[in-house]
Amino acid sequence: MISPECGMSPAWCISRLAFRLAGEQIMAVAASPHHFPFKKVLVGTVGTTMEWYDFGVYGFFAAIIGKQFFPATDELSSTIAAFGAFAAGFLARPFGALLFGQLADRKGRGFALTASVMLMALPTFIISILPTYEMIGPAAGVMLVMCRILQGLSVGGEHTTSIVFLVEHASPRHKCLAGSFAPFGASAGILLGSAVGAILTRILSQDQLESWGWRLPQAVGLLLAVVGLWIRKHNQEPATQKSTVVESPLAMAFKKHKALVLKVFLLNVMPAIGFYTIFVYLVTYLQEVEHLQASRALEINTISMVGLLFLIPCFGWLADKIGPLRMMWTSTLGILLFSYPLFTLMHHHDAWVDLLAEFAFVVLLVPFMASSPAGLCTMLPVQVRCTVLSVGFNLSMGLLGGTTPLVVEYMRKSTHMDMTPAFYLIGGAVVTIFGLLLYREDRESAAEMAAIPPGDNLI
Repeated sequence: MISPECGMSPAWCISRLAFRLAGEQIMAVAASPHHFPFKKVLVGTVGTTMEWYDFGVYGFFAAIIGKQFFPATDELSSTIAAFGAFAAGFLARPFGALLFGQLADRKGRGFALTASVMLMALPTFIISILPTYEMIGPAAGVMLVMCRILQGLSVGGEHTTSIVFLVEHASPRHKCLAGSFAPFGASAGILLGSAVGAILTRILSQDQLESWGWRLPQAVGLLLAVVGLWIRKHNQEPATQKSTVVESPLAMAFKKHKALVLKVFLLNVMPAIGFYTIFVYLVTYLQEVEHLQASRALEINTISMVGLLFLIPCFGWLADKIGPLRMMWTSTLGILLFSYPLFTLMHHHDAWVDLLAEFAFVVLLVPFMASSPAGLCTMLPVQVRCTVLSVGFNLSMGLLGGTTPLVVEYMRKSTHMDMTPAFYLIGGAVVTIFGLLLYREDRESAAEMAAIPPGDNLI
């Protein structure tokens, strides 16, 4: 068992330490003469942090939300329905990618980033005050799904635009390190959601959580949205060069660059399935299969996310030294070979062993997360970079990543096999290997076509 030794819980203490030290790490990078300015790091990551906090906190409270909006005769049906609403937000992500990818390629990266935060703020506010099924009946579930769809549209444009923004503003020596701050911001948002969940499950009773406690994280998300919008509105820079794109970036992407869209999709299958298996679904898995308390499962998740947060910029720095392709291969093969043994390790019914197994997954997954942003950007021509990256990335995240908790939970219950998540991860790794093979065959011509510009004219 993981026992608290400082403050309210180990998750809370470690989270505070993580954010403080992570801030110092960012400031140290900002002091280097050959990098993107600190202001651009802040602008590029603040919205990602907020938006992934909202997505993550919903996944952590899925069981409670299922009872409030999708009541059923058995708890499993409610949980699956709640994960279905979670998946609906991801299915909307490709449409957000189409919208914000074109905005970023035509109007500038900063314009699209600000618009995505504005779109996220509205559904976040609505969810925080949304009536439950007991109050208004089935309409409650419908309204929740609609809010999740709007949030999905926003995230569909936010994350990939921030990736391009950060990579384009970095010096050639720091492309991977710069790009790693996009998943760093996303992980910080998930970590914040996990920490909030751990705190609430400790200070509130189960009845209080189900009655009104689940709304509090949404209120925090609204506050983050307002802060993110203020930062981006007050840190935009005037574009010094207008877009030279005459044809629609979306039309160009599907007429001339369909192969690149497919490659981006294939490359992101494993990280999409991996991230949402390990950091969203595993919280439910530990409760239902390992019979851990919700607070224990959330603490394990939070501690693992702290490790992820620190490792992302470290592996981003390493990728600049040895190349992003080697990092992506190492990560994918690691998931392929060790997913089954690590899920087997979790069957010892010990919280410390579960923590060890989840942290091992972190070490396997993080090299891909840290190196792939720059690796993907170097494949893509600047005129349609945001559009191609957004469409390919969000198709994989929307069709496979966001649906992972729903699919894995259904398969596990249907087959009565607790190792189903491991098999799903292994399948994702096999698909991504095909993407890596294509990337290797085409990377020289793609990099020549997509020489990364200085970036100051793309804000």
